Amino acid sequence: MSGAHILLVEDDEVTRTAVAENLAGHRYVVTEAGDAAGALRAWDAARPDVIVLDLGLPDLDGIAIVRRVRRDASTPILVLSARGRESDKIEALEAGADDYVTKPFSIGEVRARIAALLRRAAGPAGGPAGLLRNGSITLDPARRLVTVAGTGLDLTPREYELLKQMLSSPGRVLTRGRLLRAVWGTSYGDEGHYLHVYVSRLRRKLAAADPDGDARSLVEAEPGVGYRVREADPDR
Repeated sequence: MSGAHILLVEDDEVTRTAVAENLAGHRYVVTEAGDAAGALRAWDAARPDVIVLDLGLPDLDGIAIVRRVRRDASTPILVLSARGRESDKIEALEAGADDYVTKPFSIGEVRARIAALLRRAAGPAGGPAGLLRNGSITLDPARRLVTVAGTGLDLTPREYELLKQMLSSPGRVLTRGRLLRAVWGTSYGDEGHYLHVYVSRLRRKLAAADPDGDARSLVEAEPGVGYRVREADPDR
């Protein structure tokens, strides 16, 4: 896997292309959407790491996308908008956006804001650089990279997102419904067999990568409820 996955939602093609090319040049993986319908399809299909969102879309106000995403997940959302009034910023932030940049903007500032959002996305479990570590496992959201005992681990996008959700809440029980909504979306809230298959695959990959270490016992089942990631030993 290469850099973090950015969903760029912007109806102005010139602006969208310029931003996408700059982000791609800095090793981000960029999916582009020119309207709300395309943005929501991309969101449901790939679960990006960050959404960069224009509010003035041709088919739906961007605020509706913010609210739709917030029903399912805490994915960071950076608004890029020509709406510069304080009331517009407050509305977007109260709807669930994480940051707001007014057009015209500096692409360097946009990249800096994205990097900051990726660091914060790790939550309390993340280190100063936004890395999630648990025993021999390290997940780097900015590079979308997982290593086990120093060796890269090849994960599918869903497996990666599932591991990220779990590592972000060590020691806490994560219900099946919460994990399904966060990784697959609201329409999969009752599809427990999806989760079982993916957790089983993830466990096998972790065990194969570190057969004599602690990665193989990272994920513990909570029967009838969900799963728990054991807390890392602070002395390791």
